[in-house]
Amino acid sequence: MVSVYKSEIGRAVNSTLVLVLAGGQGSRLHELTNTRAKPCLEFGASYRLIDFPLSNCINSGLKRIGIVTQYKSQSLLHHLVGQSCQFNNNSGEFLELLPASQQHSKDWYSGTADALYQNIDFIKSINPQRVLVLSGDHIYKMDYRNMLEDHIRNNADMTVSCIEVPIAEARGQFGVMSVNDNQRIDSFEEKPLFPKSLEDNPGHVLASMGNYVFNTDFLIEKLQSDALNNDSQHDFGKDIIPKVISESEIYAFRFRGENNAIPYWKDVGTLDSYWSANMDLLDNNQTMIMPESYWPICSAPSSLPPSRIASNSEHSVQINDSMIGNGCELNACDVEHSIISDRVTLQSGASIEDSLLLPEVTIGENCQISNAIIDAGCVVPADTCIGLNKTVDEMNGFRVTEKGVTLATQAAIEKLKRRAPLQLASSEARWNACVCAFKTKNAEPLTFSHLSKSISIPELKYLG
Repeated sequence: MVSVYKSEIGRAVNSTLVLVLAGGQGSRLHELTNTRAKPCLEFGASYRLIDFPLSNCINSGLKRIGIVTQYKSQSLLHHLVGQSCQFNNNSGEFLELLPASQQHSKDWYSGTADALYQNIDFIKSINPQRVLVLSGDHIYKMDYRNMLEDHIRNNADMTVSCIEVPIAEARGQFGVMSVNDNQRIDSFEEKPLFPKSLEDNPGHVLASMGNYVFNTDFLIEKLQSDALNNDSQHDFGKDIIPKVISESEIYAFRFRGENNAIPYWKDVGTLDSYWSANMDLLDNNQTMIMPESYWPICSAPSSLPPSRIASNSEHSVQINDSMIGNGCELNACDVEHSIISDRVTLQSGASIEDSLLLPEVTIGENCQISNAIIDAGCVVPADTCIGLNKTVDEMNGFRVTEKGVTLATQAAIEKLKRRAPLQLASSEARWNACVCAFKTKNAEPLTFSHLSKSISIPELKYLG
């Protein structure tokens, strides 16, 4: 191996272009990505997913960045414009937005490699020595200079960032690789169902983090070759990496932390992983994720006022093991082990437990929310129960995950409210099944008269 000096790393940083892939659809997040790109999803009360790889870049000194966007990117672009204050254009720094513009094809981006190929003119115009490609929707803290140092030391054409994960977690989810003693990649398989265990860490595999360092000439050559292959899916994991490992210098960079420990890293590709990553913030190891003085998490600036917490004569506010965003109104409520995002309102008697409330949510009086994700902008009527009975949640139109997390959206709430008077007219039994999300203090079964005292149902014209 060759030695690498700090001055050389400094030059490598200054001559590296970063391209963040932020155009994924995020279909496994279902309704959460119906109106916004996955990298723009809220995280940890006041952040967005894309804030984490961007902050890693800034803290690593990498400030020549292009953001490759595509799917429902309006909110993402709005957020990124607010991030532009972190960059000094006069010093050669930039945050360039690269929406799909069909410059080299009539199609939208068809894969990760195609996303870069369609921006190949931009890469050539910057003329970097190396290109660092990052996924825009993972949660972790990483100094990319260490990866660049490994890339230079190994005289590599390409370096793949990887992390050791349990086999059960990697199965069918991540690209998996095997390496020799020098960390050169011997094989790479995209999302195998039966990955082979590591010899030095049984029960674990080396999983790709979706981050790559390329020598620019090598990258351009492979992108152009792949674009001419009609049988290719134009994806790094499925096409390019498996083909080049036998003929080129392709190395793995094992992501390790202090004392060689495996750091925190989470791909929030599903509702369960998104919920659990937020809940991880409430554990004692939250500093592994959240900002520290030497590693701040940069986000778009906010002018929201501090949150207001108010008790009344009947009920005091109880908050335990939770995170509260800015601009919230918490009135005589209970919050236990939950994330309350910016501009959330909790009315008197509301009880929130093991849940994630996204921005601008309003929870009505005496609601009970448990093990749930409440989507941004939801207005939950008074006396509503969500997450207490998963069978009931599914009957009422809410999505329930494999691990029992309930997702509530405004569309589902409105559908439930609109269904109520129509089902009352046709069948009392069907009505009771419909409205069992709405609790009552009375012992007898729920009826329309009970519900009408708790929620306001707008006039509806039934055409059917």
